[in-house]
Amino acid sequence: MRKRLLPLVLTLLAACSTADGEENLEVLNKDWGEIEAGAADTEVRLYMWGGDEAINSYIDEWAAPRMEDVHGIKLTRVPMDTPDVLQRLQTERQAGQRDGSVDVMWINGENFRNAKERDLLYGSFSDILPNMEQYVDENSLDHQVDFGTDVDGYEAPWGKVQFVFVYDSEKVDTPPESFEELAEWIEDNPGKFTYPEATDFTGNAFLRHLLYSQFDEPEELLQMRSDDDEVEEKAAGVWQYLNRIEVNLWREGQTYPASLTELDRLFRRGEVWMTMGYNEARVVNKVEEGSFPDSVRTFVLDSGSIGNTHFLSIPFNAPNPKGAMVVINELLSPEAQLKKLSPEGWGENTVLDVSLLPDEERSAFEAVDRGESVLDAETLGEAFLPELDAQFVPWLEEKWFENVVSGE
Repeated sequence: MRKRLLPLVLTLLAACSTADGEENLEVLNKDWGEIEAGAADTEVRLYMWGGDEAINSYIDEWAAPRMEDVHGIKLTRVPMDTPDVLQRLQTERQAGQRDGSVDVMWINGENFRNAKERDLLYGSFSDILPNMEQYVDENSLDHQVDFGTDVDGYEAPWGKVQFVFVYDSEKVDTPPESFEELAEWIEDNPGKFTYPEATDFTGNAFLRHLLYSQFDEPEELLQMRSDDDEVEEKAAGVWQYLNRIEVNLWREGQTYPASLTELDRLFRRGEVWMTMGYNEARVVNKVEEGSFPDSVRTFVLDSGSIGNTHFLSIPFNAPNPKGAMVVINELLSPEAQLKKLSPEGWGENTVLDVSLLPDEERSAFEAVDRGESVLDAETLGEAFLPELDAQFVPWLEEKWFENVVSGE
C-alpha cells in the first residue's frame, strides 16, 4: 500500500510546487500599485556580504529605517557570502523547495552567471521597477551585461566602481588623454611608469583596457570570445604597444610590480609618478592615511574605463517577491543612491543617470564632495565600459607572458 501511495504523494507534491511557483511568478504581471500594497507590513531578508562596516551601517542605520517609515517593511540584513547562498538555493531547487528564506541577494559576475544558468533566479523583474524606468539608462552596456552574461532583467544595478589612473599633480601637469598620449608621456619620462604584471587583478585590467582600445565600438568585443580570430588579430596591437613602451618603463621593463600594493609603494616613494586602480575613490583613504600626497588626482582615457557594476536579484523561491521588488526599487531611488554616494553613507558611485533626475535632485548629486581626487559622476559615466567575459583574464595573462615577457 505504501509503495502505491508514494508515487501519488510525490505527484501531488510536485503539482503543488508547480502551482506555487506559477502563483509566485504572477507578481511579474501585477501593476506596481498592487505590488507595493502587497509588500506593506512584511519582512524582507537581504542576504549580502557583510565584511565592510560602512556598507553594513548604510543598510542597518539608513536603509532599514527608511523601508520601515516609507513602506512599512522590516528590512533584515543577513551577512553571508554569495556562493554560500547559491549553494543553498541549488539544494532547494533540486529538492523542489518553493518556500525559501532569501528575498533579495547582492550578486554579480560569475555568481550571477551560475545562478542564471542553474535557474536559481526569480525571473525578469527589473523593468517593472519605477525607479529603474525613470532614472536608470537601461540601454547602457554596464546594465545590460554582467561580466559577459546578459542581464535580461534578472537583476537590477545597485552600484559600481571604476578603473582610474592616479597621478601626482605636482609632478604631472597634464595627464594623457589617450593610450597614444600615454605612450608619448612614458617616452618623455623614462622610468616613471609601469603596471602590475598580468597575474595581478589590476595589471590584467590594464591589459583589458588596451584590448578594448583596439575596437571601434565596445559592443564588438563584448560579443566575442578570446578564441575568436578577430580578437587574436586585434590583440596584436596590444602586444605591439606594450613592447613599444617597455624600454621606458620602470627598470626598463625588466621586471614588473607583482601587485597593485607594490605599484602603490613605488608611487608613494616617487619612483613612478602614476599608479592605477579599480575604484575611482580609493585614493581618498590613501590621502587621509598619509600614504598619498594631497596633490594626488585621477584620470581616465578617452577609450573608456572598465567598471564593475554590482546588482540585486531575487531567488526563484523568494518567500516575499513583492517586498523584494519594493526594497530594490527603493534602493534605486534618488534619495537612497544620493546617501550611498555621500562620504557619510558609503561613498560608492551611483547607477542612476544623473541627467534624468529633476533639477533639484541632480544638483544635490553634483554637490556631493568626494574630494578633488575623485572624478565627477558625469565624466565617469561617459567613460564607463562593462567588464569582459571572465575567460579573457587567463587568456590575457597567458598571451602577455608569451608576447611581452618572453617576446623579443
